[in-house]
Amino acid sequence: MRRGLLDIESLTRAEIDGILTRSKDFQPAPGQTFKRFETLRGRTVVNLFFESSTRTRTSFEIAAKRLGADVLAITAAGSSVSKGESLVDTLNTLGAMRPDAIVMRHAASGAPHFLSRYLPIPIVNAGDGTHEHPTQALLDARTILDRRGTLEGLRVAIIGDIAHSRVARSNIFLLSKFGVQVVLCGPASLLPREIGQIAPGVTLTTNMETAIRDVDVIMMLRVQLERQHEAAFPASEYFQFYGLRPEHVELAKPDVVVMHPGPINRGREISSEVADSQRSAILNQVENGIAVRMAVLEKVLAA
Repeated sequence: MRRGLLDIESLTRAEIDGILTRSKDFQPAPGQTFKRFETLRGRTVVNLFFESSTRTRTSFEIAAKRLGADVLAITAAGSSVSKGESLVDTLNTLGAMRPDAIVMRHAASGAPHFLSRYLPIPIVNAGDGTHEHPTQALLDARTILDRRGTLEGLRVAIIGDIAHSRVARSNIFLLSKFGVQVVLCGPASLLPREIGQIAPGVTLTTNMETAIRDVDVIMMLRVQLERQHEAAFPASEYFQFYGLRPEHVELAKPDVVVMHPGPINRGREISSEVADSQRSAILNQVENGIAVRMAVLEKVLAA
């Protein structure tokens, strides 16, 4: 990982295990706050976000600071990109300033991979188009491990806008490396058949009840209206067929874990009763985002 973290697909199971195990060390004990470390003191991390973000951007910033690094946060609106500067020129300019790593989110699939070929600086992919979101899959796995103790032998349903979801793709790649049975579910127009072929152990269905029955984990996805060019489903209609409600949860395992990468849209993708229930791990995911990103930054930068 000397070149950063660009995706989950190219990681080995051992590399994933290493990050997940190390992230456990960064989780605060019950009733305690996160500890501060000096591992990355003297290092500089640039957070470069060309898309809006709250959870990912903030947690990367907190993670870097808790490791002792200096952090510079840049958004597209506040950079020279808004003046017409190209992506390559922006990154070359930043590279000339010699930061130790760049955390990057971009609307174009493959943008971090493209730039990693031009810059000697490690790049951490914080989400690229509809391609991948590697740290989200890692924090999701950490959350499942916290609740279930293992990934082996689990059955996970991923439900919603599969077609536009980088979260779904990264989770499919990660979970399949651990032998998890993944069920993808959504409207036919948002459930491309080819996505079931990117990893072993993946099945597809448009029926939500079928997808949820006897699963260990339900992973809901945000409907990405900003990426949809076709007419969107009305919120009420989508919720009727693909919104997670208490009666759906009862079809799953009694100790099912309910997850959502956020931001959640109550009344469209998930009901408040489920989002706020004891089975929900949504806030645990947010908290684990810091620990996992600390482990990633340490792996990328600690020499």
